[in-house]
Amino acid sequence: MLTNKNILITGGTGSFGKQFVRTILKNYKPNKIIIYSRDELKQFEMAQKFNDSCMRYFIGDIRDLPRLQKAMVGVDYVVHAAALKHVPIAEYNPMECIKTNVMGAQNVIDACIANEVKYTIALSTDKAASPANLYGASKLVSDKLFVAANNLTGSHEIKFSVVRYGNVLGSRGSVIPFFEKLIAGGATALPITEPNMTRFWITLQDGVDFVLKNFKRMQGGEIFVPKIPSMKMTELAYAIAPNMKQEVIGIRPGEKLHELMCPVDDSHITLEFYDHFVIKPSITFSSPIDYSTNSIGEKGESVGVGFEYNSRDNDLWLSREDLRRKVQETKDEENKCLT
Repeated sequence: MLTNKNILITGGTGSFGKQFVRTILKNYKPNKIIIYSRDELKQFEMAQKFNDSCMRYFIGDIRDLPRLQKAMVGVDYVVHAAALKHVPIAEYNPMECIKTNVMGAQNVIDACIANEVKYTIALSTDKAASPANLYGASKLVSDKLFVAANNLTGSHEIKFSVVRYGNVLGSRGSVIPFFEKLIAGGATALPITEPNMTRFWITLQDGVDFVLKNFKRMQGGEIFVPKIPSMKMTELAYAIAPNMKQEVIGIRPGEKLHELMCPVDDSHITLEFYDHFVIKPSITFSSPIDYSTNSIGEKGESVGVGFEYNSRDNDLWLSREDLRRKVQETKDEENKCLT
């Protein structure tokens, strides 16, 4: 699929971008992999580890449309992973969040259309479903922009879709590295915002594999949601440090008790497949698409009105042992790439 193709990843120096590059280099022979991001130090450090002849590193901000357009010349696939993602920081700096997550998203769309990029997937978050904070609201707007972009492509074969999933185990800025840092620093208790809080969890590799699979599935306009396990935050803390006390500190501004990926208000346009859901566009396109059968022949069925996919009522749950195993597998994979 990606052999001899040109791929660009916005925000490519992040945890997802690095794992995505590892996976592509292992399984395909791309013509170019373009890392587009604004931090020169992170690009320099990444280039020391990923220095294959196909690698290209472009300094640029998704707020800069001319630079994006130049970077996308000749590109076949785009993964849009750049975002301002920290919930409290977004609450404190709302306009900066909007400039990156909303206006930047539109710039990515415009650059893709200008260069006739065939396939674009934007990474979203469970926080975009019925959002309770600015980060989630900005990503919901981004999702809507990428879905609606399929009406702007004219006669060109250009497709935009969205992948929405939950917290990533071990990713930069996630709670597990935060807990591990506290433990290493001699903390006597781990902070828990609320004892009953639950979250969806996915490994970096599973997230990458899901995106790659959806490049094959996509017809344009879908929001792809994987079926992934939930875990209570108290259980996660026990798994990381079974003998350490937990201190309840209260829910942070804009934080939900449970996360949501397929809201009840979208139940009438949600399809269930064997390992994922698809939220169909709420708008109509000039050429009707039958989303119940995707581009690789998988078939889905309507979930029915009133269905909701949330982290509290999930059928899949991570045990403490499962979490420890997945975290260790993630670390082992990273260590392999460092040697």
